[in-house]
Amino acid sequence: GVGADDRVLVTGASGGVGMAAVELAKLRRGHVTGIASATKQDAVRAAGSDAVLDRDATPLAGAFTVVIDLVGEPAWTGFIEALEPGGRYAISGAIAGPMVEADLRSIYLNDLTFFGCTYTPADVFAELVTLINDGRIKPLVSKTYDLADIATAQMDFAAKTYPGKLVLIPP
Repeated sequence: GVGADDRVLVTGASGGVGMAAVELAKLRRGHVTGIASATKQDAVRAAGSDAVLDRDATPLAGAFTVVIDLVGEPAWTGFIEALEPGGRYAISGAIAGPMVEADLRSIYLNDLTFFGCTYTPADVFAELVTLINDGRIKPLVSKTYDLADIATAQMDFAAKTYPGKLVLIPP
């Protein structure tokens, strides 16, 4: 987990999962840097990010203890290099591309630990629901759509127009 001594880099920080990662890392007192496009950086700061890097920026080498990566390739190598020795890398998405090229020496010579994040145990999920219900985490819903407008919602999602979540409302 993330603690007070951690310097956390969150890629895709303006999306729903990215904003949740920012909020959770801040809740655990980490120093958080989010990566987001210029038009969404204010929303990432509002979610609690201490700093924001532009989506095309290369993070400083060795500057972070944790990288929470939601985008994958093509910036993957820069995310690995951004970790200090003993750093932790968590991956939970590959919207920018699932295939990466790795120099294994960067991993083993720096004693990096990798986590795949898709499975949430029931007790962890219950704790997350409690945090949301208590108002300690506030998911951003940027826009809602009637289910009949699903095509418009999909176009807005693909265009990356809004930060946070887009929600379909059933009839």
